Amino acid sequence: MEMLRRQGWMVSRSAASHGAVDVFAAKDGKVLLIQVKSGRAQASKAELEELARWGKNSNADAEVWYFRARGEVTRHRIHVARRPKE
Repeated sequence: MEMLRRQGWMVSRSAASHGAVDVFAAKDGKVLLIQVKSGRAQASKAELEELARWGKNSNADAEVWYFRARGEVTRHRIHVARRPKE
């Protein structure tokens, strides 16, 4: 969450989350929904589908962030928000 805050995002987490979205972030009219996995944990097909539904229904980008050893973070985009044409 701190790395998002340093980039100017407003961030909140879903306390003791057992749902599809662990972290909610917003910046400049954009919304980012994040499911966090650590160690060897993997997102299940059902979790990915639920996260994609959240992204679609809120017109938000949705990602799974995998935190691995040595601070490595891998981000997988699950849903891309539709942006209005400028």
